[in-house]
Amino acid sequence: MSILGWILISTFSVSLISFVGVFTLVLKEDILYKITLPLVSLSAGALLGGAMLHMIPEAVETIGNTDMVWIWVLVGFSLFFLLEQFIHWHHCHKAPSKHKTPVTYLILIADGLHNFIDGLALAGSFLVSFKVGAITWIAIIAHEIPQEFGDFGVLIHGGWNKNKALWFNFFSGLTMVLGGVIAYYLSNSYDVRFLLPFAAGNFIYIAASDLIPEVKHSEKIKTNIIHFISFLTGVVIIFAVGTLE
Repeated sequence: MSILGWILISTFSVSLISFVGVFTLVLKEDILYKITLPLVSLSAGALLGGAMLHMIPEAVETIGNTDMVWIWVLVGFSLFFLLEQFIHWHHCHKAPSKHKTPVTYLILIADGLHNFIDGLALAGSFLVSFKVGAITWIAIIAHEIPQEFGDFGVLIHGGWNKNKALWFNFFSGLTMVLGGVIAYYLSNSYDVRFLLPFAAGNFIYIAASDLIPEVKHSEKIKTNIIHFISFLTGVVIIFAVGTLE
């Protein structure tokens, strides 16, 4: 299959994850909360594993161990910090009732922007190699599942009906496909290898600033152990995928 084919399949399949939010309507809230937080831990491990074990090393190998690699990591990290500061973008990983005053359209706009950037990153990864693209794909999927649980719950608690919430959430997810296609065609005229360290910076920020703070405040030792094991599982999954090339 062509690189463009893999980019289209991977980005569209991640967009379909937006429909997982419907499970928030059939699961009891306490069960949803217990499921979501370990998933958040797992996704943090997957994102950090993808960035540290594969994306940054691959960027160093393809671009060279130059300052520009690390500058782009910092740019990716800093851009997401900027988004949270000035667009009030946040990922939603708590159970739905935890969100008292959801701003539904703002969440959709922010999520669409996030997905667009993920599409750029995913395409940039496939343009480097299939292995790096597949690892980035898995890391993004691990991150999107708990996020979409929360986003859908926010829309429902903001007064939207189920069908409207599902479809608008899906439409915001399709910006990932747009980002992937744009990155692919830009690669015909420009060197887009910088997207790899840029995406690594994105992943590090999301994991360290957004996901880990969600799960590190439990006072129960058992819960903390479960979260840590979930985190390590995410790292191991990404490591294992990398060894199967």
